[in-house]
Amino acid sequence: MRRRDLLTGTLAAGAIAAVPARVFAQVNPYAARDRVLLEIAREQLARVGGDIWKRDIVGIADFGVHSAERRFYFVDVENERVANYHVSHGDGSDPEHDGWLNRYSNVEGSHCTSRGAYMTRSWYVGKFGTSIRLDGLDPTNSNALPRAIVMHKAGYATPEHVARWGRLGRSNGCFAMGPEQFDRALIDLSGGRLLFADSLGIQNDGRRIASQELLRREDGGTFERTVPGAF
Repeated sequence: MRRRDLLTGTLAAGAIAAVPARVFAQVNPYAARDRVLLEIAREQLARVGGDIWKRDIVGIADFGVHSAERRFYFVDVENERVANYHVSHGDGSDPEHDGWLNRYSNVEGSHCTSRGAYMTRSWYVGKFGTSIRLDGLDPTNSNALPRAIVMHKAGYATPEHVARWGRLGRSNGCFAMGPEQFDRALIDLSGGRLLFADSLGIQNDGRRIASQELLRREDGGTFERTVPGAF
């Protein structure tokens, strides 16, 4: 090694050592949140087992936070990376249109979001263009295919809509995303991958919103938000 190269390397190492440790801690300010999401993704993959064909990327929709938040996560289990986007819930789940999901249902005609694990299926062209069919894997979302609960793009599910109205628009129970965001879903989530939806309430620092708030049931009763995977 030449003297000049050695000197340059020594100076660079010294400069790195002089940088405060907190700078490196800020490289991923959402590290705690991402660890929680990776844990949930792996738990759900283990729970549904062989029902999922591709196990590299998991979609997680956290309906425990407001629709103005980027609450749909692409969790790359293999590379331990997380990206987040907006996603709409059903108008039957939010009749007040205040941006909060307060009711789940698996019933035809309810226009509600259903909670549980889904397997993404093939593309098809429908009312909203190219979309992704979903197969419900739990008793809480078993009617996804006959209800035509799918993933699709929509203009009311964009960051611009949030900036104007303070919340997203509502679907008929489908997972609607902005056109540009949905393009990634077509590639990264279709074709036999897991999508998991629940009221998780995960915050950016990894904490979860207290689960004492009650959700209305289809029969008019109430139930408390449940922990992931408890069906």
